[in-house]
Order: sequence, then structure tokens, then C-alpha cells
Amino acid sequence: MDLFFEDPTLPCTSQSTPKTGHEDSQMSEDTDHDSSIGKSSSVSVTEIPEHHTSSSINGISSRVQGLVEKINGSRTSDQKVMDSFQENLVEKVKGVCQQMKEHMYTVYEENSSEVQVKLQELFEVLENCTKLSNELLEASQALASLSKSLAISQTSESL
Repeated sequence: MDLFFEDPTLPCTSQSTPKTGHEDSQMSEDTDHDSSIGKSSSVSVTEIPEHHTSSSINGISSRVQGLVEKINGSRTSDQKVMDSFQENLVEKVKGVCQQMKEHMYTVYEENSSEVQVKLQELFEVLENCTKLSNELLEASQALASLSKSLAISQTSESL
């Protein structure tokens, strides 16, 4: 977010804490400046404080603008760091997902091999069951035929 001060003559509503040692030099400059006011006859007393206040406001305004620009620069830098972090994270996640897929396919192949062996065994058992069922059906038909023959022969003997 960029902040711009359009009117440097407006009073500043934020407070700034000056650095240690800066207060003393500012105070001595004000004192020196005030002592020269009484000595100068060509400048009126009311013009100097306005000029001094205006230049102070301009100075503060330019320092605030510099700080805002520094903050915005830091934010831009932070955004670049976050974008880079996000890109790296996405690449790492893609890599891990690829590894997981490869592992998953390896497990699928192993399971498929095992399932194939079990299915082959099952088909062999089913084939044997079918053969036994057919043999049992043939034996049953043979017994039925034999039973029928015995029944006919017992009937003919009884007559």
C-alpha cells in the first residue's frame, strides 16, 4: 500500500520518536535560529516560524514517505520470498506425489502378480471341480441305467 502526502502544509497526526542525540542538536539549532531572529532587521518574526514549521513538516513528510517506500520495498521483498517458497513447496509436493504414484504402481504390480497366481490356482480348482462334476454325472447316469436294468430284470423274473 503506497501512501502519498499531497499537501505538505497539513499538520502531521502521527508522532515520531527522534533518535537519541538528535533532540539536542535540533534544540541547539532552534536556539541558534531564535537568537538570530532578534538580530535580523530585514525579516519579520512571523515569517520565520512559518517557514521553519513548513520546512519541518516537509522534512517529516519526506522522511515518512521514505519510510513508507522502505516498508513497501520490504513488502515486495517478502512477497518474492513467499512466491519462491510457494514454488519450491509445490515442486517438492509434486516430487513426493510422483514418488507415491511410483510406489503405488509397484504395489499394484506386486499385488497383481499375487492375484494372478491365486486366480490361476482358483481356475485349476474350478476346472477339477467341473471334471469331477462331469464324472459324477456320468456315474450317476450309469447307476440310474443299472438300477433301471435291475428293475426290469427283477420284473421279468417275477413274472
